[in-house]
Amino acid sequence: MEPLKEDDVRRELAGTPGWELSGDSIVRTLEFKDFKEAMAFVNRVAEVAEEANHHPDITIRWNKVTLTQSTHVAGGLTEHDFRLARRLNEL
Repeated sequence: MEPLKEDDVRRELAGTPGWELSGDSIVRTLEFKDFKEAMAFVNRVAEVAEEANHHPDITIRWNKVTLTQSTHVAGGLTEHDFRLARRLNEL
């Protein structure tokens, strides 16, 4: 699996609202009413990630959840990262 070229990353990012480029990853932070809602969201993320067999890094800070997506074995972003990011946007 090859990482996407810079132009392809920018094109994919334009079609993936809410996500920002950060180094060789894409990142999105979401804010919830409280910790319980944040954790419920994380559990839904886990279900989708398991189904896709592609897992984001997840940071939880009380009511804020940050998702960081990259394909570590490819050394950068791939189509799989953007596909999963768009699926997570549907949650």
